[in-house]
Amino acid sequence: MRVKSYQTVHVAGICALFLMSCLNPFAPELEQSPDVNLLITEQKSVDDVLQNFKLAYFFRDSLLYSELLDSSFSFIYFDPNIETSGRFVSWGRDTDLRTTGRLFREFDGINLVWESTVFSDTLEWQSGNGAPIKIENINRFSLKLSSTESGFDFNLWGKAHFTFIHCAYDDKWRIMRWKDESYY
Repeated sequence: MRVKSYQTVHVAGICALFLMSCLNPFAPELEQSPDVNLLITEQKSVDDVLQNFKLAYFFRDSLLYSELLDSSFSFIYFDPNIETSGRFVSWGRDTDLRTTGRLFREFDGINLVWESTVFSDTLEWQSGNGAPIKIENINRFSLKLSSTESGFDFNLWGKAHFTFIHCAYDDKWRIMRWKDESYY
């Protein structure tokens, strides 16, 4: 009798450990927005990059976000608080990753919607097979940021002016330049 009781407890314990191993307490919850396509792409096109961009913001995933940016990346935005009438300011990849990481930590709800592509043009063509290596895109977007801790909600909309570059070493598209044309 004692052996069977031990076996039952042992089997139950193994089953419990198996079921617990299927749960990831660090994974984000998926019920936040049913309209988000949850597939991470291989970035074989500009649309794939925009899909991963949306997912990086949705999941607040700085590692996925870092894969979107080329090593020569620059971010350009208008700062109205500089001088008397403001001016455009830029920063590089490292500063953008730190800034975006802080944004991801500050807000627990981030919903980015790519509304439409306003403009798209191929800037450079690769010699040989005729495939593009640089594409320029202007996309309308809306962005909602929310923090349950502070009760803060912030809505932003505007245009994102991107220059994408094809990276031959891994056959992925990345963002080389992002000019933010947001309205607050």
